[in-house]
Amino acid sequence: MQNPLIPPESPQQRLAQALYTQARDLPLICPHGHVNPRMLADPDYDWGTPVDLLIIPDHYIFRMLYSQGIPLEDLGIPRKDGGPVATDHRAIWQTVCDHWALFRATPTDLWLRAELRDVFGITQRLNGDNAQVIYDALEDKLAQPEFRPRRLFERFNIEVLATTDAATDTLEQHRTIRESGWGGRVIPTFRPDAVVNLDTEGWRDAIDQLSAASHIDVTDYRSYLQALEQRRAFFQQMGATATDHAALSPCTERLSETQAQTIFGRALNGSANLEDARRFTGHMLIEMARMSSEDGLVMQLHAGSYRNHNPLIFERFGRDMGADIPLAAEFTRNLKPLLDVFGAHPNLTLVLFNLDETTYSRELAPLAGHYPALRLGPPWWFFDSVNGMTRFLDAVVETAGIYNTAGFNDDTRAYPSIPARHDVWRRVCADWLAGLVVRGIVDEEDAHAMIVDLAYGLAKATYKL
Repeated sequence: MQNPLIPPESPQQRLAQALYTQARDLPLICPHGHVNPRMLADPDYDWGTPVDLLIIPDHYIFRMLYSQGIPLEDLGIPRKDGGPVATDHRAIWQTVCDHWALFRATPTDLWLRAELRDVFGITQRLNGDNAQVIYDALEDKLAQPEFRPRRLFERFNIEVLATTDAATDTLEQHRTIRESGWGGRVIPTFRPDAVVNLDTEGWRDAIDQLSAASHIDVTDYRSYLQALEQRRAFFQQMGATATDHAALSPCTERLSETQAQTIFGRALNGSANLEDARRFTGHMLIEMARMSSEDGLVMQLHAGSYRNHNPLIFERFGRDMGADIPLAAEFTRNLKPLLDVFGAHPNLTLVLFNLDETTYSRELAPLAGHYPALRLGPPWWFFDSVNGMTRFLDAVVETAGIYNTAGFNDDTRAYPSIPARHDVWRRVCADWLAGLVVRGIVDEEDAHAMIVDLAYGLAKATYKL
């Protein structure tokens, strides 16, 4: 039987299978993702229905259906205004299965088939004819104790899982996990976008929340920095090893304290403009690098996404509803102000993620292949796919090597898909490495060492786990 993602029988296939076998059962390092810690804080957490688990949280699924004219309301996606949406989850599941052919040749189909097979033991083909049979099987599984989130965490062989948490979060769910006596390692990640990006909706309210959470009255730029530093220290005490930052572009700019205070003051008064927001975010990326060089938290930068591109979806359903679109990006000039100061700092690790593939070999690999502080994150979002991973490896490794990359992370809210996503990465890396051996670029001994690092070691080392 042919192995998924590995070519038919050949010298490359035989070696790829051996490499994959070596990596297949390594523990999962999950240093960046969006799993809700609440599900792991409650040992008896109830998933709800199969739709609650597999459809409503997964923008990969509902964005494709929306692209074919199916309203998000028909898929049970909650509206911001509390307006009516479909509540019959069997009917929603039927709609999804009736249209599952839309996902042919996509990673979503690959992931969900693997979830059904490997997590739930369901091997039937997903389609409209057997939709209700599969729904019944899933419903039965979800009622069993061994399918609770903590039990799956252990079954998935997750060594550590990092969530993504607002800078103002109390981290009570993380505290509950830590004090429960359960052995799973779940850690927070400091995400300050809501209080850094001045053009974020609700920014002023978020500043009030920052004051309350830090117990520092944020009235000016200096108190703002003090509050952020206090929150970072708290996150670190709760186990965090990293921060995460989203920006429209990787533009960085060093402002004087007076300039930063002036822009911050305008923002507090509600009079900041888009240019203020752009400059302030660029300045704060440098400040966050400075803070990371002091406290050692790994800094992640996700750039190149035009967030909430569809105003209708944003106004009706809010953020992160599948309407984020890649943008062209430029790193060499934009990141230089930050790198001029911290590019060689021994206590900074800056992991770069980007949605513009044209930058891989032109800018990102040369930058990471030179600056000690830089690491390249894995292919992200739209490129978390078989072809996307292969293109990434082909584009960056010749210049940066694998040891200036950060391994893999699953970056998902879809909890049951975590092992499937790691498995795809491990299979693709095994096949890619076997191709290098066949062509005489590396030998088998090197390939066996590299597959372990790509699957496990690089992420563990990069994120200090």
